[in-house]
Amino acid sequence: MKITEIPKEQLDEVYFGTQDVLSNTSDKERRIYSLQKALSLGNLYHHKVNISFYDQEGRKYWVNTTIWSVDDNMISLKGGRNIPITAIEDVEF
Repeated sequence: MKITEIPKEQLDEVYFGTQDVLSNTSDKERRIYSLQKALSLGNLYHHKVNISFYDQEGRKYWVNTTIWSVDDNMISLKGGRNIPITAIEDVEF
């Protein structure tokens, strides 16, 4: 499967689906743990991570950025960009 890099400034052009891209409970728990870890690294050390995610058409993207906040449904990035947690497949440190 092709994965496309996207600058965080272009995330406003991506439409996200409503279904979770992960079906396994343990994968979902690992995703939340990774997002929380990335949030801590970003806030403490300005450390960037690679986030892979899918749009509503099933196209896979990745963005290299710092996570500024994580809530129950979304992550927030610098510049007010957001990605729904359910669209995120993986976080690489």
